[in-house]
Amino acid sequence: MKDSTRYNRQIILPEIGEAGQHQLSKAKVLIIGAGGLGAAILPYLAAAGVGEIGIVDDDVIEVSNLQRQVIYKTSTVGNYKVDEAKAMVSELNPLVKVNAIAEKLSGKNAIALFEKYDIVVDATDNLSIKYLINDACIVTNKPMVYGSIFRFQGQVSVFNYQNGPTYSCLYPDENSQSLNCEDAGVIGISVGIIGMLQANEVLKMILEIGEVLSGKILVYSILNNEQQKYDFEKNTIAKLDKKAFEEKYKVTENQIEEISASAILDEIDNDEVLFLDIRNEEELPKINFKNGIQIALMNLESEIEKLNPNQTIYVYCQSGIRSKIAAELLQRKNFKSVKSIAGGALALSQIVKEKITI
Repeated sequence: MKDSTRYNRQIILPEIGEAGQHQLSKAKVLIIGAGGLGAAILPYLAAAGVGEIGIVDDDVIEVSNLQRQVIYKTSTVGNYKVDEAKAMVSELNPLVKVNAIAEKLSGKNAIALFEKYDIVVDATDNLSIKYLINDACIVTNKPMVYGSIFRFQGQVSVFNYQNGPTYSCLYPDENSQSLNCEDAGVIGISVGIIGMLQANEVLKMILEIGEVLSGKILVYSILNNEQQKYDFEKNTIAKLDKKAFEEKYKVTENQIEEISASAILDEIDNDEVLFLDIRNEEELPKINFKNGIQIALMNLESEIEKLNPNQTIYVYCQSGIRSKIAAELLQRKNFKSVKSIAGGALALSQIVKEKITI
């Protein structure tokens, strides 16, 4: 199939043409997150003919993802998201090169990854990762296409575009707390709309058409179809260099310790340690440790007095993602020994069953 046939409907647009299509084919875009936003962004960039797309995500597909992450199928539950996302793009447009990166974005790999691409797209729902993306984009001088969802409302903006305002200019407080979609809830249509708006910003930058959302944030509500745009300015914070970036992120990474569920088998009945469940009360499976306590992540900071800062605390959530956020919070509050359980409650429930069987 010829390129002109595949892309004819957009090539005939005078703002794009053959020259614009060539620009798309040479562009390299990195998407951080293969969840709800990523699942909306990826197909449209691939279908438009963006030449090379990287997808960074270390998560596997769960049944609960399918309500909004519509590029995946029930039969692919348990597979890595990036592998299935790559397979989907290959079926949709084999002309696009896709790099499936099954890693967690961190201070150790962000700079090296970002340097290989032209545009970085934030498709995450993790506040600390958004600041990491922002800082790495500043160091590598890449634009950051931001998207965020809270219940029925979404936000879109473009940061660090042509030395414009950054994420930190709009949200300077890195210690603020926000809920992700697991805690606050989300309807799939929200991530679909916001993800497509993000894809639109990517295409505008590549094609150099329209008005990019730099120094502006678009707020959209799906309940009443209202949207507003707000202006914000670049602040006077000094430019972050690579050395300062590495110094900022190496401490947190070295301190957070992750432990496997099987490694804590002998601790289940140890009164000297505490198992901290930071899931919401309605989440399953239920795990009842005699040395356990449940405090939802959204309430952790306000109820932190319930915990002993000198006790060894094993933190777990559903699958091992939110527990790292909780562990970081506790460490900032000077808790001495905090470990995040890899695989979360899903892994723990299997370990408990095996112990009972034995």
